[in-house]
Amino acid sequence: MGNMKLTLKIWRQNGPNDKGRMENYPVNDVSEDMSFLEMLDVLNDQLVREGKDPIAFDHDCREGICGMCSLFINGEAHGPGRGITTCQLHMRKFKDGDTIYVEPWRSAAFPVIKDLATNRSAFDRIQAAGGFVSVNTSGNLVDGNAVPIPKDDADKAFDAATCIGCGACVATCPNGSAMLFTAAKVSQLALLPQGRPEAKRRALAMVEQMDKEGFGNCSNTGACEVECPKGISLEHIARLNREYLAASVTKE
Repeated sequence: MGNMKLTLKIWRQNGPNDKGRMENYPVNDVSEDMSFLEMLDVLNDQLVREGKDPIAFDHDCREGICGMCSLFINGEAHGPGRGITTCQLHMRKFKDGDTIYVEPWRSAAFPVIKDLATNRSAFDRIQAAGGFVSVNTSGNLVDGNAVPIPKDDADKAFDAATCIGCGACVATCPNGSAMLFTAAKVSQLALLPQGRPEAKRRALAMVEQMDKEGFGNCSNTGACEVECPKGISLEHIARLNREYLAASVTKE
């Protein structure tokens, strides 16, 4: 396939309190080997050369591990394809002449900063509420690798730890729930002995912070797991529910 001509319908919004709108942008000479972000770079270069305001969008590592490149593309978080972030989405997924809709995450807890960039600091506050472990500062430190952990628990903890906090789960959930993100951060530590001292406090504090941020309740549709670029399992939500229930009935 040669270079493609595409029509982009992109959400433009000057700030969280401004009214947004969709604007049309024709883009030519798009190689099928480009990533979606590289294609947006081409468009922005074109806009700058024309003296127009470039489109704001989040990006960082462009290697699928930072979680920054969060876009809703043709109604899907990170676009067509599974187990990928937007920076891993290549233009070969589209055809010459296609019209592509590009929007920011839609969630009250993720206000738009500008255009396609959203403020996801709510995730940081949930993490800060309880996503940490005790540290022995007495001088009698124990090597973490010396603590025996069943392989099954270690594997599940690692699965939870692969969460990159992109917010696809929130954007996909009909209720804008952050349960999968919160569950992954709780599970990552709940499965390890190092995480047990704060287990009760962690579950209660992180769920409380999640509610304060305005995220909705779990919709039980499973869309979050489907759209998660790292395939975080719904099993972690079940574990969060157990951790939260246990903490609730035993708290002082």
